[in-house]
Amino acid sequence: MARRPKPVPQMTIAQFEATFPDEEACKRYLQARRWPNGIKCPRCGSSERIFPVKTMPFKWQCYKCTPVGGYRFSVIAGTIFENTNKPLRDWFRVVHLMLAGKKGTPALQIQRIMGFGSYETAHSMCHKIRAALIEPEAKLGGIVEVDETYVGGSNRNRHWDKKQPGTGIAGKFVVVGAAQRKGNVIARVIANTKTETLERFVRAAVSEKVSLIATDEHSGYRNLKDTYPHGFVSHSRKQYVDGVVHTGSIDSFWSLLKRGIIGSFHKVSAKYLPLYVAEFTFRYNNRENSDIFGTAVARC
Repeated sequence: MARRPKPVPQMTIAQFEATFPDEEACKRYLQARRWPNGIKCPRCGSSERIFPVKTMPFKWQCYKCTPVGGYRFSVIAGTIFENTNKPLRDWFRVVHLMLAGKKGTPALQIQRIMGFGSYETAHSMCHKIRAALIEPEAKLGGIVEVDETYVGGSNRNRHWDKKQPGTGIAGKFVVVGAAQRKGNVIARVIANTKTETLERFVRAAVSEKVSLIATDEHSGYRNLKDTYPHGFVSHSRKQYVDGVVHTGSIDSFWSLLKRGIIGSFHKVSAKYLPLYVAEFTFRYNNRENSDIFGTAVARC
């Protein structure tokens, strides 16, 4: 059984170089993070009848799922690091860069720092890491704030031939989120803000045993009171706090997301917006995690 490595907080470059001086150190770290309780076959998930390949470090044979001949796998099998021509150390550097700033690091900057020959290489690596950071569903409890926001450029700032018919939110993408007070955030890109769409998100993200759901006065939340204890504030009337009812926590997350997209990424397409939301959600939910790097690597 590999000993769990010490937590690695937000590292300086010098600390990264000392912790991961070569590929062997990276593979040893990945093995310990991926299989803290012993090696498991990525094909069958079993830890039985697995034997190391003596002549090939960080490779094993599983005779559980393949009794004849055995299934051979490496430490990167079944991860986003498999079947790429980039060394594991480069992948670790990109993960470190993506987690180092609260508002993210764009692929173009990563390309320049890493010296990659093409932007597409950095772009692809970042998106694979973002996909790995998507967190499993876990319902929120306690006091939960629910709100929606719009991501994208203002319609009035678009070129004349790219303007969308409708109001100022025309052409923008909708993201809905739920934030547990002093806890985690769940955020999803949705097609619209219809009542059924918002209620479907709330049912998936919030426990029915929640003590309070706080929203603004959006009509899409009007039926929540039938299932949940529900309170709302009226932003249109300059009401932002009513006792414990407010949306300050989820608004703080929206601020990070929007400032990151505007300041770091500048433009995000509808196709990849869910991955960017996943990245910001992961960083926010691990804001007090002293081992955020190790958590990210284990997900990959």
